[in-house]
Amino acid sequence: MASHTGSEGLVQAGGNTIAELTSWTLSASAEVIDATILSSTDKVTKAGTKSYTGSVEMFWDETDTAQTAIVEAAEVVFLFLPEGNTSSDVSWSVSGIVDSLEFGAAVDGMVTASASFASNGALTRSTV
Repeated sequence: MASHTGSEGLVQAGGNTIAELTSWTLSASAEVIDATILSSTDKVTKAGTKSYTGSVEMFWDETDTAQTAIVEAAEVVFLFLPEGNTSSDVSWSVSGIVDSLEFGAAVDGMVTASASFASNGALTRSTV
């Protein structure tokens, strides 16, 4: 059984690797539609539409092309590479609308940036 450390992974935004990435999430969900008929004694369900959300957290870098592409209301193609970017590594790609962008800083810390998105289309599961 394979396992991977977070430090193996990368995320690309708009075709460029996000520099200074500290964490990321990608969530997939599907609506469940009740298809039970009145004469049934057991509930019946059908799969409905799927949606995907995600977030990236990073140390802010104003010179990073990927980070500058992530702005509120922008549609960005995100490519998640949880194992890295070598041949046969898993990849997940999705186009998303950036719905949240946040910056922060503390006296004893780095300037951070985080963004979240909601999908605009299907998630593509593939390999490098």
